[in-house]
Amino acid sequence: MRVIDGDTLDVGTTRVRLHGIDAPERDQPCTTLNGQNWGCGDWVTQQVRDLYQGAQARCEPVDRDRYGRVVARCYVGREDIGQRLVSDGLAFAYRKYSYDYDLEEKSAVVADRGIHGFTIQSPARYRLTRIRGRDAPDASCRIKGNISAKGARIYHMPGQKFYERTGIRPEHGERWFCSEAQARASGWRPAKR
Repeated sequence: MRVIDGDTLDVGTTRVRLHGIDAPERDQPCTTLNGQNWGCGDWVTQQVRDLYQGAQARCEPVDRDRYGRVVARCYVGREDIGQRLVSDGLAFAYRKYSYDYDLEEKSAVVADRGIHGFTIQSPARYRLTRIRGRDAPDASCRIKGNISAKGARIYHMPGQKFYERTGIRPEHGERWFCSEAQARASGWRPAKR
């Protein structure tokens, strides 16, 4: 199995969206109690990779989503991956589609486990605000993460030479950052000018 993000896996040649959970998007920020933004979506993806990358998974299809992915409950051994991720505070119970992990989320919230120890917008709400426009989804997150024609991941700060003419295309993996530390931690380098 290969982990794509907090709720999406490649099992063999099949792209699988885990049923009943919604994890932060890879580019989604959280805010600490001190008001510091950080890349919790990247952090969640890495946590899920640490848990499951390369493991043998068994999946039970439930549906297909609008992107053509198989929506499934997946297991490693007897462990329900979705249940574990919600229990560990790495994903939300996706109540729009299922109440399977409702109690696990409530327990994680009470214990401030994982993402519940921070201020975070629901992934569904975050996706909606990201789709609405090409402007920064958060006025404090104005650093542009651009992918060059050669595939280099470069971030541009406001005021730099190419900042204004640099567009962000999330569908191509480009994104907004809230701090230089977040951009660097996500594997992006600063623009030279």
